[in-house]
Amino acid sequence: MSTKLLVQPESGIAPLLAAIKRAKKTIDIAIFRFDLAEVEKVLTAAASGKIRVRALIANTNKGGDKRLRKLEQRLLAAGVTVARTADDLVRYHGKYAILDRSEFWVLGFNCTHLDVFRSRIFGVVTTDKKLINQALDLFESDSNREPFKPRVSDLLVSPENSRERLASFIKRARKQLLIYDPKISDSAMLRLLQERAKSGVDIRVIGKLTARGKGLRVGKLASLRLHVRAMVRDGREAFIGSQSLRMLELDRRREVGLILRNPRLAKQIASVFETDWAQAEAAGKADKERADKEQKDKKDKEEKDRKDKDEKDKKDKDDKDKKDKEAEKDE
Repeated sequence: MSTKLLVQPESGIAPLLAAIKRAKKTIDIAIFRFDLAEVEKVLTAAASGKIRVRALIANTNKGGDKRLRKLEQRLLAAGVTVARTADDLVRYHGKYAILDRSEFWVLGFNCTHLDVFRSRIFGVVTTDKKLINQALDLFESDSNREPFKPRVSDLLVSPENSRERLASFIKRARKQLLIYDPKISDSAMLRLLQERAKSGVDIRVIGKLTARGKGLRVGKLASLRLHVRAMVRDGREAFIGSQSLRMLELDRRREVGLILRNPRLAKQIASVFETDWAQAEAAGKADKERADKEQKDKKDKEEKDRKDKDEKDKKDKDDKDKKDKEAEKDE
């Protein structure tokens, strides 16, 4: 069994393109957003040969329904078997691919230019047979709009088991928890993070927190769009997926992720995190210095304006007094 980490934007789209081109028999891909012509090209090329290509396309996404329907038509015309997700959940947001029933690609990123080339996102490729079989079951269930119940605990599927598994992941942190999340807002998850922090766990978040997360250390990604959802626990285990620690993504949307019990990958993610954290701290310091300077400049201007007004008022008073005296003399 092997596991490989993808880091965007450094990895780019080349690894996925190469993997699709290597496929010999089957390609199954779940799509939420999609605008990379080069990926569509290799999928349709595969479908024109002897490879069975199936695409499970989200019923809807924010602002992109027309593009999804046009994509469906193009893929169907090219010989791809296309299914559309149900509309029972708010979103079907998971992004993944299964190639030749031997590789499971959990993509934290969509096949879009914005995600692949301008955002910090992770993906992971595994050859674990149990995970692959479960992913195939998920693909079949969602394609046929049938219920799905995960049987492998390290495959996280919202709303089926993500809340339970991610809560357990957080509770078991003993020394450190490094988190990427665009916005953590779930009250139960924030309580767990606060409890772990009070127990002495080093918790750092690159992203945003709601008010309930007050006191937790948080930084803003400096140079890239933040779209990644990931955690590293105690430098040995990690989570990568499409679900944030938000009620909507835990309880009301289809999200897909993995818990990785692989110290090598956990260290790779932690290394990227530490680099991003250092940049976030530097950017935060620069922002504070800039804000402090702006505040000082504002106060200095207000003080100058006050002094100028006082001087003007004094001059106006002196001028009036002078005129009054001259008027008295004329009388």
